[in-house]
Amino acid sequence: MSKTRASIFGDEADPLDLSGFMPKSPQDIQAPPADAIRAVSEAARFPSREAKPVPVPPPPPPRREQRRHRTGRNVQFNIRARQETIDTFLAIADREGWVLGEVLEHAVAALERELAARD
Repeated sequence: MSKTRASIFGDEADPLDLSGFMPKSPQDIQAPPADAIRAVSEAARFPSREAKPVPVPPPPPPRREQRRHRTGRNVQFNIRARQETIDTFLAIADREGWVLGEVLEHAVAALERELAARD
């Protein structure tokens, strides 16, 4: 091979000699032993990328059944309450077979009766 650069225009009298350039065959490629690779990576403080065991997350709480009924009630009423109150409210609805709006109506009526009896 010559020590001069090849012309990009290719008008040299001496063409570029690439006869010595050949890809290596798979038999010529020798992989280093795994122990040597591990020793070098540990010496360089390169962390292993092997998967660490993943803790199993706790199962999600059971989903409540959707409550959709056509009742003519079309006004939304959002409130914040303690979890125990909401659980009791839903348990009453399930036990009596009422929709949530109906449970609220019964609860308001009962409260009105109780307050009227106090007066």
